[in-house]
Amino acid sequence: MSERVHHLLRSVIVLLQRGGLWWGLALSVGAAIISFVAVVAIVISWPADRFKGEHDTRPGVKRHIVVHVLLVIAKNVAGGVLVILGLIMSVPGVPGQGLLTALIGVSLLNFPGKRRLERRFVRIHAVFRNVNRLRARFHRPPLELD
Repeated sequence: MSERVHHLLRSVIVLLQRGGLWWGLALSVGAAIISFVAVVAIVISWPADRFKGEHDTRPGVKRHIVVHVLLVIAKNVAGGVLVILGLIMSVPGVPGQGLLTALIGVSLLNFPGKRRLERRFVRIHAVFRNVNRLRARFHRPPLELD
């Protein structure tokens, strides 16, 4: 695994050196667009009462065990990628909605205390306001909090 990551990073560095700034800019804008599309799709799919009480958010619970395991792995990988992208985008000067992307990533991950962390995250005024503004644009009801 480490060798693959090292090879991938080396390939990206070589690509950036060949094309210079333009490849880096294209990668940054591409990641921001993909992240934004994912954020919109996930936020508008949440039920309005997602952060009230306890809900079962596990994918594929009633499916075959192999499908369930693959869905859990895919969901956690996607969540980890979105958390990393969100942290990168929260740095000033990097395009994208960092905290919102990180919140989406956290909501996809499985770990103890996740619901409490999600609620804490969504209670940040700027995050809550932006989530509800986005939901309103797609004619979805605002989120309800405990």
